[in-house]
Amino acid sequence: MAYDYEYFKREIFSMTKIDLNSYKEKQMKRRIDTLITKHGIKGYDEYVKALKTNTEYFDEFINYITINVSEFYRNPDQWKLLDEQVIPELIKKYGKRLRIWSAACSTGDEPYSLVMALSKHIPLDQIKITATDLDKQVIAKAKMGLYNSKSIAAVPPEFKKKYFTQVGPSFKIADEIKARVEFKEHNLLKDAYFSECNMIVCRNVLIYFTEEAKDDVFRKFYKSLSKGGILFIGSTEQIINYREMGYERKSSFFYEKP
Repeated sequence: MAYDYEYFKREIFSMTKIDLNSYKEKQMKRRIDTLITKHGIKGYDEYVKALKTNTEYFDEFINYITINVSEFYRNPDQWKLLDEQVIPELIKKYGKRLRIWSAACSTGDEPYSLVMALSKHIPLDQIKITATDLDKQVIAKAKMGLYNSKSIAAVPPEFKKKYFTQVGPSFKIADEIKARVEFKEHNLLKDAYFSECNMIVCRNVLIYFTEEAKDDVFRKFYKSLSKGGILFIGSTEQIINYREMGYERKSSFFYEKP
């Protein structure tokens, strides 16, 4: 196995604008080494050549290094708090046409969950979620809207009945929910952020980033929020220095820009 991982990181950034320096090296190298071994490739330099010439290898690489573990209504207690407290407060502040960004949305489970949660408070045709991810393959999966039974296990029964149709072993989400989400490619570590968001949802993604990259993203989210806006993070995460950034902590996973 070639040892020149620094060369590999530079080449990947040149090809994809994905900065592997911002990911925890031990975890990322392990994932990449698994792919290299799988294809019987001798090292990083040879793997770079393969990625440049083999579309299947390239697509597999992008899909494999981006973390796509997602499910609807993940951590239901947090969604209950969102439903009972956070959404009503946001509507009181901003009205029903909320600006919501689902960042690093993976296969769409989260933004679609948001649409369903909001539909209890706002007519569907007034809901719009901007959902972004680095990986165009998972965005394609999100737009398809097909999920397995495990992914939708925590969906409230009334929504499961109303908005999902079984197709073989899978479940297809209704077009009326899909229509409320606009998917875009976006790199949290490189691209410009949206502005005046009433709520940003980014859950269980930043745990894979270095502390420096994580800190930078949370600061950028703060700037992206409107005054009184809410950041909703995952149960695996916390913002240690949230006060220094300017946030107020509403609860364990909800932070407000005062």
